[in-house]
Amino acid sequence: MNRAYYSAFDAIRSVNALDGFDSSKHSGVIAHFNQMYVKTDVFPYTTSAIIRRASMLREKSDYEDFYEAEKQETEETIVQVEEFLREVEAYLKNKSVF
Repeated sequence: MNRAYYSAFDAIRSVNALDGFDSSKHSGVIAHFNQMYVKTDVFPYTTSAIIRRASMLREKSDYEDFYEAEKQETEETIVQVEEFLREVEAYLKNKSVF
């Protein structure tokens, strides 16, 4: 869960960097991305839900003493994050960043 979340988070930071934006807080990075890219339909609305879910599961698996992620929810999260990463890659290629 940790690596899936941070893959998505770092991809968001890459997109935000095009605006010259970064934040020391995860919530700030995600809020900027949602405001500038999800609410303006650059990325689909479902993106926000994927990030929110990955963040919640990462926090539970990193910080809750007795939480064990289920195999199915982990696989689903990885699939969703991989799709998001493909969307980010296509967006960045379109912006001639890659």
